[in-house]
Amino acid sequence: MSSFLFLNCSMKPQEIIESFVELGIFFSQFEKEEIPRNNSPLNVPFYSPFNELIKTVEIYNAWFTERNTRHAVFSWAELLTEKNLNTWISGYNISEFGKRKKIGVVMAGNIPMVGFHDMLSVLITGNIFIGKPSSKDDKLLKFVTDILIQLNPHFSDFVHWEDQYIKGVDAIIATGSNNTSKYFEYYFGKYPHIIRKNRNSVAILTGDETDDELRSLADDIFLYFGLGCRNVSKIFVPEHYDFNRFFESIEHYNFLRDHNKYANNYEYNRAIFLVNGTRHLDNGFVLIKEDTGLSSPIAVVYNEFYNDFEKLRKNIIFDKDNIQCIVSKPGFLENSIQFGKSQKPELRNYADNVNTLDFILNS
Repeated sequence: MSSFLFLNCSMKPQEIIESFVELGIFFSQFEKEEIPRNNSPLNVPFYSPFNELIKTVEIYNAWFTERNTRHAVFSWAELLTEKNLNTWISGYNISEFGKRKKIGVVMAGNIPMVGFHDMLSVLITGNIFIGKPSSKDDKLLKFVTDILIQLNPHFSDFVHWEDQYIKGVDAIIATGSNNTSKYFEYYFGKYPHIIRKNRNSVAILTGDETDDELRSLADDIFLYFGLGCRNVSKIFVPEHYDFNRFFESIEHYNFLRDHNKYANNYEYNRAIFLVNGTRHLDNGFVLIKEDTGLSSPIAVVYNEFYNDFEKLRKNIIFDKDNIQCIVSKPGFLENSIQFGKSQKPELRNYADNVNTLDFILNS
Protein backbone atom coordinates (compact mmCIF):
# COMPACT_ATOMS: atom_id res chain seq x y z
CA MET A 1 0.00 0.00 0.00
CA SER A 2 1.13 3.56 -0.63
CA SER A 3 2.69 5.23 2.38
CA PHE A 4 0.58 8.40 2.00
CA LEU A 5 3.53 10.75 1.78
CA PHE A 6 1.60 13.61 0.27
CA LEU A 7 -1.37 13.98 2.55
CA ASN A 8 -0.79 17.70 2.95
CA CYS A 9 -2.00 18.22 -0.59
CA SER A 10 -5.64 19.07 -0.90
CA MET A 11 -8.49 19.46 -3.31
CA LYS A 12 -11.36 21.82 -2.75
CA PRO A 13 -14.83 20.23 -2.72
CA GLN A 14 -15.75 21.96 -5.95
CA GLU A 15 -12.65 20.56 -7.65
CA ILE A 16 -13.75 17.04 -6.75
CA ILE A 17 -17.27 17.66 -8.05
CA GLU A 18 -15.92 19.12 -11.29
CA SER A 19 -13.74 16.05 -11.81
CA PHE A 20 -16.68 13.66 -11.39
CA VAL A 21 -18.84 15.80 -13.68
CA GLU A 22 -16.12 15.55 -16.33
CA LEU A 23 -15.97 11.80 -15.71
CA GLY A 24 -19.74 11.61 -16.27
CA ILE A 25 -19.42 13.47 -19.56
CA PHE A 26 -16.77 10.97 -20.62
CA PHE A 27 -18.95 8.00 -19.53
CA SER A 28 -21.92 9.35 -21.53
CA GLN A 29 -20.23 8.27 -24.77
CA PHE A 30 -20.29 4.55 -24.01
CA GLU A 31 -23.95 3.61 -24.17
CA LYS A 32 -23.21 2.09 -27.56
CA GLU A 33 -19.99 1.34 -29.37
CA GLU A 34 -19.26 4.18 -31.72
CA ILE A 35 -16.78 6.98 -32.27
CA PRO A 36 -16.42 9.62 -29.51
CA ARG A 37 -19.56 11.74 -29.24
CA ASN A 38 -18.18 14.80 -27.49
CA ASN A 39 -14.98 16.77 -27.07
CA SER A 40 -14.02 15.43 -23.65
CA PRO A 41 -10.33 16.09 -23.00
CA LEU A 42 -10.20 12.49 -21.77
CA ASN A 43 -10.90 11.06 -25.21
CA VAL A 44 -7.35 11.14 -26.58
CA PRO A 45 -5.73 9.14 -23.77
CA PHE A 46 -8.69 7.05 -22.63
CA TYR A 47 -11.54 6.62 -25.13
CA SER A 48 -10.11 3.72 -27.13
CA PRO A 49 -8.62 1.74 -24.20
CA PHE A 50 -11.77 2.17 -22.07
CA ASN A 51 -13.99 1.15 -24.96
CA GLU A 52 -11.77 -1.89 -25.49
CA LEU A 53 -11.95 -2.78 -21.80
CA ILE A 54 -15.75 -2.61 -21.91
CA LYS A 55 -15.72 -5.04 -24.84
CA THR A 56 -13.19 -7.47 -23.34
CA VAL A 57 -13.87 -7.48 -19.59
CA GLU A 58 -16.21 -10.43 -20.24
CA ILE A 59 -13.06 -12.52 -20.83
CA TYR A 60 -12.26 -12.17 -17.12
CA ASN A 61 -15.84 -12.37 -15.82
CA ALA A 62 -18.37 -13.99 -18.12
CA TRP A 63 -21.26 -12.21 -16.39
CA PHE A 64 -19.84 -8.81 -17.37
CA THR A 65 -21.12 -8.82 -20.93
CA GLU A 66 -20.48 -5.77 -23.07
CA ARG A 67 -24.20 -4.99 -22.98
CA ASN A 68 -24.32 -5.02 -19.17
CA THR A 69 -21.06 -3.14 -18.72
CA ARG A 70 -22.20 -0.40 -21.09
CA HIS A 71 -25.45 -0.15 -19.15
CA ALA A 72 -23.55 0.26 -15.87
CA VAL A 73 -21.21 2.92 -17.25
CA PHE A 74 -23.99 4.90 -18.92
CA SER A 75 -26.13 4.74 -15.78
CA TRP A 76 -23.32 6.52 -13.95
CA ALA A 77 -23.09 9.07 -16.74
CA GLU A 78 -26.69 10.03 -16.03
CA LEU A 79 -25.97 10.45 -12.30
CA LEU A 80 -22.68 12.33 -12.45
CA THR A 81 -24.03 15.79 -13.17
CA GLU A 82 -23.24 18.95 -11.24
CA LYS A 83 -26.87 19.30 -10.20
CA ASN A 84 -27.13 15.71 -8.95
CA LEU A 85 -23.86 15.82 -7.03
CA ASN A 86 -24.55 19.18 -5.40
CA THR A 87 -28.09 18.14 -4.45
CA TRP A 88 -26.77 14.92 -2.94
CA ILE A 89 -24.27 16.62 -0.63
CA SER A 90 -26.28 19.78 -0.01
CA GLY A 91 -27.31 18.71 3.50
CA TYR A 92 -23.73 18.16 4.64
CA ASN A 93 -21.13 20.59 5.89
CA ILE A 94 -18.27 19.62 3.62
CA SER A 95 -17.50 23.06 2.22
CA GLU A 96 -14.14 22.79 3.98
CA PHE A 97 -12.65 19.38 4.61
CA GLY A 98 -11.43 18.54 8.07
CA LYS A 99 -9.01 15.78 9.04
CA ARG A 100 -8.94 13.19 6.32
CA LYS A 101 -9.97 9.68 7.22
CA LYS A 102 -8.75 6.50 5.60
CA ILE A 103 -11.86 4.57 4.61
CA GLY A 104 -11.35 0.95 3.63
CA VAL A 105 -13.85 -0.45 1.13
CA VAL A 106 -14.14 -4.19 0.46
CA MET A 107 -16.08 -4.51 -2.77
CA ALA A 108 -18.47 -7.07 -4.16
CA GLY A 109 -18.11 -8.21 -7.76
CA ASN A 110 -21.63 -9.23 -8.71
CA ILE A 111 -22.31 -6.50 -11.28
CA PRO A 112 -20.01 -4.12 -13.18
CA MET A 113 -18.74 -1.13 -11.17
CA VAL A 114 -20.85 -2.11 -8.16
CA GLY A 115 -18.37 -0.46 -5.77
CA PHE A 116 -18.30 2.91 -7.50
CA HIS A 117 -20.90 4.49 -5.21
CA ASP A 118 -18.77 3.74 -2.14
CA MET A 119 -15.68 5.07 -3.89
CA LEU A 120 -17.52 8.25 -4.87
CA SER A 121 -18.90 8.66 -1.34
CA VAL A 122 -15.43 8.51 0.19
CA LEU A 123 -13.85 10.90 -2.28
CA ILE A 124 -16.62 13.49 -2.43
CA THR A 125 -16.36 13.91 1.34
CA GLY A 126 -12.63 14.62 0.99
CA ASN A 127 -11.46 11.36 2.52
CA ILE A 128 -8.96 8.72 1.43
CA PHE A 129 -10.28 5.65 -0.35
CA ILE A 130 -8.48 2.34 0.23
CA GLY A 131 -10.18 -0.28 -1.91
CA LYS A 132 -10.01 -4.05 -1.97
CA PRO A 133 -11.60 -5.05 -5.28
CA SER A 134 -13.35 -8.33 -5.85
CA SER A 135 -11.37 -10.71 -8.03
CA LYS A 136 -14.51 -10.75 -10.19
CA ASP A 137 -14.34 -7.00 -10.82
CA ASP A 138 -10.77 -5.77 -10.46
CA LYS A 139 -10.31 -3.88 -13.72
CA LEU A 140 -13.03 -1.32 -14.35
CA LEU A 141 -12.63 0.82 -11.24
CA LYS A 142 -8.84 0.68 -11.36
CA PHE A 143 -9.10 2.09 -14.88
CA VAL A 144 -11.49 4.76 -13.60
CA THR A 145 -8.82 5.68 -11.02
CA ASP A 146 -6.38 6.39 -13.85
CA ILE A 147 -8.97 8.66 -15.45
CA LEU A 148 -9.52 10.58 -12.21
CA ILE A 149 -5.77 11.07 -11.77
CA GLN A 150 -5.60 12.43 -15.31
CA LEU A 151 -8.32 14.92 -14.39
CA ASN A 152 -6.57 15.94 -11.17
CA PRO A 153 -3.19 14.46 -10.15
CA HIS A 154 -4.07 14.94 -6.46
CA PHE A 155 -6.37 11.91 -6.75
CA SER A 156 -3.24 9.76 -6.64
CA ASP A 157 -3.02 10.64 -2.94
CA PHE A 158 -6.68 9.92 -2.31
CA VAL A 159 -7.19 6.58 -4.11
CA HIS A 160 -5.27 3.43 -3.16
CA TRP A 161 -5.89 -0.20 -4.07
CA GLU A 162 -5.01 -3.26 -2.01
CA ASP A 163 -4.87 -6.71 -3.58
CA GLN A 164 -4.55 -8.59 -0.28
CA TYR A 165 -5.56 -7.09 3.07
CA ILE A 166 -6.88 -3.76 4.27
CA LYS A 167 -5.41 -2.44 7.50
CA GLY A 168 -4.52 0.83 9.17
CA VAL A 169 -7.82 2.49 8.33
CA ASP A 170 -10.23 4.62 10.32
CA ALA A 171 -13.43 2.91 9.14
CA ILE A 172 -14.56 0.05 6.91
CA ILE A 173 -17.33 -0.53 4.37
CA ALA A 174 -17.51 -4.20 3.36
CA THR A 175 -20.00 -5.84 1.01
CA GLY A 176 -20.40 -9.58 0.65
CA SER A 177 -22.63 -12.57 1.29
CA ASN A 178 -24.20 -13.71 4.54
CA ASN A 179 -21.25 -16.08 4.93
CA THR A 180 -18.50 -13.55 4.28
CA SER A 181 -20.21 -11.05 6.59
CA LYS A 182 -19.24 -13.29 9.53
CA TYR A 183 -15.60 -13.03 8.48
CA PHE A 184 -15.96 -9.27 8.03
CA GLU A 185 -17.46 -8.93 11.52
CA TYR A 186 -14.53 -10.82 13.00
CA TYR A 187 -11.80 -9.11 11.03
CA PHE A 188 -13.15 -5.55 10.95
CA GLY A 189 -15.22 -5.46 14.14
CA LYS A 190 -12.72 -3.19 15.86
CA TYR A 191 -13.31 -0.42 13.31
CA PRO A 192 -16.43 1.68 12.78
CA HIS A 193 -18.04 -0.27 9.97
CA ILE A 194 -20.84 -0.92 7.54
CA ILE A 195 -21.07 -4.62 6.74
CA ARG A 196 -23.57 -5.54 4.05
CA LYS A 197 -25.11 -8.98 3.63
CA ASN A 198 -27.32 -10.62 1.02
CA ARG A 199 -30.38 -8.66 -0.02
CA ASN A 200 -32.93 -9.13 -2.76
CA SER A 201 -35.67 -7.06 -4.31
CA VAL A 202 -39.31 -7.90 -4.88
CA ALA A 203 -42.17 -6.74 -7.08
CA ILE A 204 -45.87 -6.57 -6.27
CA LEU A 205 -48.28 -7.07 -9.15
CA THR A 206 -52.01 -6.37 -9.09
CA GLY A 207 -52.91 -7.97 -12.40
CA ASP A 208 -53.79 -4.58 -13.87
CA GLU A 209 -50.31 -3.75 -15.12
CA THR A 210 -49.96 -2.51 -18.68
CA ASP A 211 -47.83 -4.32 -21.21
CA ASP A 212 -45.28 -1.50 -20.93
CA GLU A 213 -45.11 -1.86 -17.15
CA LEU A 214 -44.51 -5.59 -17.42
CA ARG A 215 -41.93 -5.00 -20.11
CA SER A 216 -40.15 -2.57 -17.77
CA LEU A 217 -40.35 -5.11 -14.95
CA ALA A 218 -38.26 -7.39 -17.15
CA ASP A 219 -35.38 -4.92 -16.76
CA ASP A 220 -35.74 -5.12 -12.98
CA ILE A 221 -35.52 -8.90 -13.16
CA PHE A 222 -32.99 -9.60 -15.91
CA LEU A 223 -30.48 -6.74 -16.09
CA TYR A 224 -27.09 -8.06 -14.99
CA PHE A 225 -28.62 -11.58 -15.17
CA GLY A 226 -30.46 -10.86 -11.92
CA LEU A 227 -27.22 -10.86 -9.92
CA GLY A 228 -27.65 -7.46 -8.22
CA CYS A 229 -29.29 -6.83 -4.87
CA ARG A 230 -31.63 -4.42 -6.66
CA ASN A 231 -32.74 -7.12 -9.10
CA VAL A 232 -36.23 -8.47 -8.54
CA SER A 233 -35.92 -12.12 -7.53
CA LYS A 234 -39.51 -12.59 -6.36
CA ILE A 235 -42.92 -11.38 -7.50
CA PHE A 236 -46.08 -11.26 -5.42
CA VAL A 237 -49.17 -11.80 -7.56
CA PRO A 238 -52.91 -12.03 -6.78
CA GLU A 239 -54.50 -15.45 -6.61
CA HIS A 240 -55.33 -16.96 -10.00
CA TYR A 241 -52.88 -14.60 -11.70
CA ASP A 242 -52.52 -15.32 -15.42
CA PHE A 243 -48.83 -15.51 -16.28
CA ASN A 244 -49.42 -15.54 -20.05
CA ARG A 245 -49.25 -11.74 -20.40
CA PHE A 246 -46.24 -11.67 -18.10
CA PHE A 247 -44.36 -14.14 -20.29
CA GLU A 248 -45.35 -12.29 -23.48
CA SER A 249 -44.12 -8.99 -22.06
CA ILE A 250 -40.68 -10.27 -21.04
CA GLU A 251 -39.99 -12.14 -24.27
CA HIS A 252 -37.51 -9.46 -25.42
CA TYR A 253 -35.06 -10.96 -22.92
CA ASN A 254 -35.05 -14.34 -24.65
CA PHE A 255 -31.48 -13.63 -25.80
CA LEU A 256 -30.40 -14.74 -22.31
CA ARG A 257 -30.71 -18.33 -23.45
CA ASP A 258 -27.70 -17.71 -25.73
CA HIS A 259 -25.42 -16.82 -22.81
CA ASN A 260 -23.54 -19.95 -21.79
CA LYS A 261 -23.39 -19.44 -18.01
CA TYR A 262 -26.97 -18.25 -17.77
CA ALA A 263 -28.20 -21.12 -19.97
CA ASN A 264 -26.30 -23.63 -17.81
CA ASN A 265 -28.07 -22.31 -14.71
CA TYR A 266 -31.43 -22.41 -16.47
CA GLU A 267 -30.92 -26.00 -17.63
CA TYR A 268 -29.63 -27.11 -14.22
CA ASN A 269 -32.56 -25.65 -12.28
CA ARG A 270 -35.04 -26.92 -14.85
CA ALA A 271 -33.60 -30.44 -14.52
CA ILE A 272 -33.80 -30.27 -10.70
CA PHE A 273 -37.43 -29.18 -10.86
CA LEU A 274 -38.32 -31.94 -13.32
CA VAL A 275 -36.51 -34.68 -11.39
CA ASN A 276 -38.10 -33.61 -8.11
CA GLY A 277 -41.52 -33.09 -9.62
CA THR A 278 -41.49 -29.44 -8.52
CA ARG A 279 -44.34 -27.44 -10.00
CA HIS A 280 -43.11 -24.52 -12.07
CA LEU A 281 -43.73 -22.46 -15.16
CA ASP A 282 -41.21 -22.37 -17.99
CA ASN A 283 -41.01 -20.01 -20.98
CA GLY A 284 -37.72 -21.31 -22.35
CA PHE A 285 -35.35 -18.96 -20.55
CA VAL A 286 -36.74 -18.38 -17.06
CA LEU A 287 -38.51 -20.58 -14.54
CA ILE A 288 -41.29 -19.34 -12.24
CA LYS A 289 -41.59 -21.29 -9.00
CA GLU A 290 -43.98 -20.71 -6.12
CA ASP A 291 -41.82 -20.23 -3.02
CA THR A 292 -41.92 -18.28 0.25
CA GLY A 293 -38.21 -17.44 -0.02
CA LEU A 294 -36.76 -14.22 -1.40
CA SER A 295 -33.44 -15.26 -2.93
CA SER A 296 -34.05 -17.28 -6.07
CA PRO A 297 -31.34 -19.06 -8.09
CA ILE A 298 -30.12 -17.62 -11.39
CA ALA A 299 -32.74 -18.11 -14.13
CA VAL A 300 -35.47 -18.65 -11.54
CA VAL A 301 -38.00 -16.13 -10.25
CA TYR A 302 -39.99 -17.00 -7.14
CA ASN A 303 -43.64 -16.11 -6.94
CA GLU A 304 -46.08 -15.98 -4.06
CA PHE A 305 -49.85 -15.53 -4.32
CA TYR A 306 -51.76 -13.13 -2.10
CA ASN A 307 -55.42 -12.33 -1.49
CA ASP A 308 -55.03 -10.00 1.48
CA PHE A 309 -52.96 -6.93 0.72
CA GLU A 310 -52.70 -5.81 4.34
CA LYS A 311 -51.26 -9.20 5.31
CA LEU A 312 -48.82 -8.95 2.40
CA ARG A 313 -47.75 -5.47 3.50
CA LYS A 314 -47.06 -6.71 7.05
CA ASN A 315 -45.04 -9.66 5.74
CA ILE A 316 -42.90 -7.34 3.62
CA ILE A 317 -42.31 -5.05 6.60
CA PHE A 318 -41.29 -8.11 8.62
CA ASP A 319 -38.77 -9.03 5.91
CA LYS A 320 -37.52 -5.47 5.36
CA ASP A 321 -33.97 -6.26 6.50
CA ASN A 322 -33.66 -8.75 3.65
CA ILE A 323 -35.26 -6.58 0.96
CA GLN A 324 -33.31 -3.94 -0.94
CA CYS A 325 -36.19 -2.37 -2.84
CA ILE A 326 -39.83 -2.96 -3.73
CA VAL A 327 -41.16 -2.46 -7.24
CA SER A 328 -44.83 -1.74 -7.87
CA LYS A 329 -47.25 0.67 -9.49
CA PRO A 330 -46.50 4.23 -8.33
CA GLY A 331 -47.94 4.82 -4.87
CA PHE A 332 -49.18 1.28 -4.45
CA LEU A 333 -46.92 0.74 -1.44
CA GLU A 334 -45.00 3.29 0.60
CA ASN A 335 -41.40 3.75 -0.59
CA SER A 336 -41.88 1.45 -3.58
CA ILE A 337 -40.35 2.37 -6.93
CA GLN A 338 -41.95 2.14 -10.33
CA PHE A 339 -41.39 -0.66 -12.80
CA GLY A 340 -38.09 -0.49 -14.67
CA LYS A 341 -36.33 1.69 -12.09
CA SER A 342 -34.76 -0.81 -9.69
CA GLN A 343 -31.43 -0.67 -11.52
CA LYS A 344 -31.53 3.11 -11.87
CA PRO A 345 -31.00 4.27 -8.28
CA GLU A 346 -30.39 7.89 -7.36
CA LEU A 347 -27.27 8.92 -5.48
CA ARG A 348 -29.26 9.02 -2.23
CA ASN A 349 -30.46 5.42 -2.64
CA TYR A 350 -28.00 3.65 -0.35
CA ALA A 351 -27.28 -0.07 -0.20
CA ASP A 352 -29.06 -1.70 2.75
CA ASN A 353 -30.66 1.73 3.34
CA VAL A 354 -27.62 2.78 5.41
CA ASN A 355 -26.58 6.35 4.60
CA THR A 356 -22.95 6.06 3.49
CA LEU A 357 -22.25 9.78 3.67
CA ASP A 358 -23.51 9.97 7.26
CA PHE A 359 -21.33 7.03 8.19
CA ILE A 360 -18.18 8.40 6.59
CA LEU A 361 -18.59 11.89 8.02
CA ASN A 362 -19.56 10.79 11.53
CA SER A 363 -17.52 7.64 12.12
